[in-house]
Amino acid sequence: MSAARYPPDDPREWLNRARSNLRLAAVGAPEVYREELCYNAQQAAEKAIKAVFVALGKPFPFTHNLAQLLELLIEAGVEAPAEVLAAKHLTRFAL
Repeated sequence: MSAARYPPDDPREWLNRARSNLRLAAVGAPEVYREELCYNAQQAAEKAIKAVFVALGKPFPFTHNLAQLLELLIEAGVEAPAEVLAAKHLTRFAL
């Protein structure tokens, strides 16, 4: 990946890592377990959501529960489209 690297407290780094996981999720090779693809999709969503927390300067809990993270963002006044809120269904692939 040729994207610039940023410090861990920079939301751009969180988004870089989310994009990396998304690329892994899109591989779809027959020899790759589907669960592994779903895991990377979950990780991409989680890191993108956490990038918003970082951008807002708000702490976030150490959790892989996307529904909880999204709820906290909504409580913080962030509006998320339905497509983003649907990411909560990926939580089961976090483990």
